[in-house]
Amino acid sequence: MKTKLIGIAVLLAVILAGGGYYFYQNQTTVTILSGYLGGEKIGLFEDKEVQDIIRREYHLELDYSRAGSMDMITADFTDRDYLFPSSQTALEYYNETHGKPAASEIIFNTPIVLYSHKIVADALIQEGIVTETDGVYYADMQKLTECIMNRTQWSELGLSELYGAVTVDTTDPVRSNSGNMFASLLASALNGGRTADAASIDAVLPQLQEIFSQLGYMETSSSDLFSQFLRMGVGAKPIIAGYENQLIEYAAEQPDSYAKIKDDIVILYPTPTVWSTHIYIALNEEGKSGIKALSDDKIQEIAWTKHGFRTDGCDIASAGISGIPEQITAVIHMPDYDTMKRIMDSLR
Repeated sequence: MKTKLIGIAVLLAVILAGGGYYFYQNQTTVTILSGYLGGEKIGLFEDKEVQDIIRREYHLELDYSRAGSMDMITADFTDRDYLFPSSQTALEYYNETHGKPAASEIIFNTPIVLYSHKIVADALIQEGIVTETDGVYYADMQKLTECIMNRTQWSELGLSELYGAVTVDTTDPVRSNSGNMFASLLASALNGGRTADAASIDAVLPQLQEIFSQLGYMETSSSDLFSQFLRMGVGAKPIIAGYENQLIEYAAEQPDSYAKIKDDIVILYPTPTVWSTHIYIALNEEGKSGIKALSDDKIQEIAWTKHGFRTDGCDIASAGISGIPEQITAVIHMPDYDTMKRIMDSLR
């Protein structure tokens, strides 16, 4: 009888402890932050491990709607706590349109890259447009831009199976950051390799307009463009502009699918390239708490190892894919905001 009573007491204690823990968990206030997010960061925000850390350590839940970096600046902010675009230009656009935000912070970085296919990369190497060093492919932006401006046909490069002239597909530069930043690279290439500025932009704009007029419909999301690139193959999209993190994330999230394409897909690093700075913009006091959560050391580590965003001290080898340089050395500054605004206005 005594043993039975002890057993019952232990069982009750376990039940009460479990109930107390459940009660505690449900009494912990979780604040939901709502905002606009660039498509290339959706994988990170949907990561269960990231969500658990943010909920457990910071009592937050990050809700989002997808929007291009430029589109989100002019979107309806009603009931929104943050914006998370992908460039300094977007922040300056916000400052001009709405004034200074409650707070802003660079959370991640990733360089603009080109994605292509092995047969295209090999053909561009033969033409001296692309070079390969230690397994990393580099694209000379001035030579590539000249090729585009001259309407060089793929058949002239020995790729008779590809139709039409050499182009680089990109997102809409007026609405999306990756297209916007690639436009700045083209402008600099057209300016003799120097960052375009107020003194030089007028001479560059007609050529820039001509290049983008050749592209027809452009996606508004870098994630959509990257998905189309993978699905449609070399005939539809021989080269696209995107972010370095996209292929790293794809390899981590879909290793079986990546294994099927890894010998074909090539990352080309523009020489020079530009850094995409992913800036969290807090729209109010509650929105500020997202900065601290996303800057958490564990979140920063996951951002690199699973989603490809470069953070402090990231181990390149851990990316698990070839063709990624330890450092991005050939970098050019983005044009100032007034010059970028001239570029965007000319491409509307």
